[in-house]
Amino acid sequence: MISTAYAQSLFGGGAGNEFLSLLPMVGIFVVFYFLLIRPQQKRAKEQKAMIEAVQKGDEVVTAGGMVGKVVKLDDNYITLQVGGSIEIAFQRNAITSLLPKGSLKQI
Repeated sequence: MISTAYAQSLFGGGAGNEFLSLLPMVGIFVVFYFLLIRPQQKRAKEQKAMIEAVQKGDEVVTAGGMVGKVVKLDDNYITLQVGGSIEIAFQRNAITSLLPKGSLKQI
């Protein structure tokens, strides 16, 4: 009288459907990679190259907004002349950008 009922999957079953169910997750990962991960890696690489290229006499801006001229370089630290005879030591990683030569005279 009562016939046996078999459960069916939502997509009708089959071997190819497992791949189709993972496709949206793969698509989201690809989007995240190209919109978030790759640009961040590129920015970090450029920042590292800029920090390594700093030389004595360059004018730089620190993460705290301090502007100065490089007077002394070390492996981990950099000394900036920020005004007259005032010199302040910073970690190299605190440098955010290099300024064009002569920028301090305009400030």
